[in-house]
Amino acid sequence: MIRAGLTQLGAAALPFVLALAIGAIVLAATGHDPLSVYALMASEAFGGTRRIAATLTATTPLLLTGLATAVAFRSGVFNVGVEGCFYLGGLAAATLGFWLVGWPAIAIIPVALLAGALIGGAWMVAPAALKVRLGVDEVVTTLMLNFIAINLTSWLVNGPLLARGSANSATPAIEKAAELPRLLPPSTLHLGFIISLALVILYGFWDRFTVAGFRSRLIGLNARFCRAVGIDVPSLVFRMMILSGLIGGLAGAIHALGLVHRFVAGFSPGYGFTGIAVALLGRNSALGMILAALVFGALASSGATIQLFSDVPIEIVEVLQGTVMIFAVAKLGLLLRDRRRLA
Repeated sequence: MIRAGLTQLGAAALPFVLALAIGAIVLAATGHDPLSVYALMASEAFGGTRRIAATLTATTPLLLTGLATAVAFRSGVFNVGVEGCFYLGGLAAATLGFWLVGWPAIAIIPVALLAGALIGGAWMVAPAALKVRLGVDEVVTTLMLNFIAINLTSWLVNGPLLARGSANSATPAIEKAAELPRLLPPSTLHLGFIISLALVILYGFWDRFTVAGFRSRLIGLNARFCRAVGIDVPSLVFRMMILSGLIGGLAGAIHALGLVHRFVAGFSPGYGFTGIAVALLGRNSALGMILAALVFGALASSGATIQLFSDVPIEIVEVLQGTVMIFAVAKLGLLLRDRRRLA
């Protein structure tokens, strides 16, 4: 068992190690010392309470977008539409956050978070129905829905929901009562991190110790076998896609109430897509996704400040992030191949 665990850990860490090696080559080719740069990045990500808080803040949305992707992936469903759910959930929560004037925090925060989750789940109804009723490939439909969601929210935030007198594409700021409490003021770490971490841990228990979790995993491994033993595969696939959308929408709502405190154009730098890499790097396990989200959170956190203390361009950090994603997503090709073989 220990050997199997080490093997899995090695497989999960391999994309990151390869990315560091490629990044080192790029740094050396541009005249930088790779070891010094990596040491600086580690210091900026974990060097003290303030930097750790910043890293955990950057990790928060990735925990949930990774989880949203994983609950679909493990059922054999390749939902790449979490980015769209993230946008819609964020807009819904931010809108209620400035509309519900005078509501106490104990009411406005749950309502706004619930609204964000529900709109994310509703956004997945159409692709889920198309998949289970007509066999339409969910990769295509969910990918296209991302563009619709991003452009729809952009139109709304530049039109009906644009803050009065604002020159930027942004909604009004949410009510103070709607903001998620800060955990370590004056850092930006907020209650959303605890909520996200708790949901990932809950997913781990559901995956390991419940019948529903076992059935979901079994469908992902071999849907044909599940149909043969009488498991209602279409119904379970439909529900898992909706659950994925719910979590994606909640991720956007937490980001709006916890960090941005409004909705702005370009609300997400690609959290939904990075969530795919988080799920793949974490091999759909709770612990794996926590570690993978922490890796990307550390890269994002250190990348934002590394330019202040060195002449290393931010593009180098983005090269590292992109390389990790490429090696992680290579796993997706293998999964798609296996799914076609077992279907």
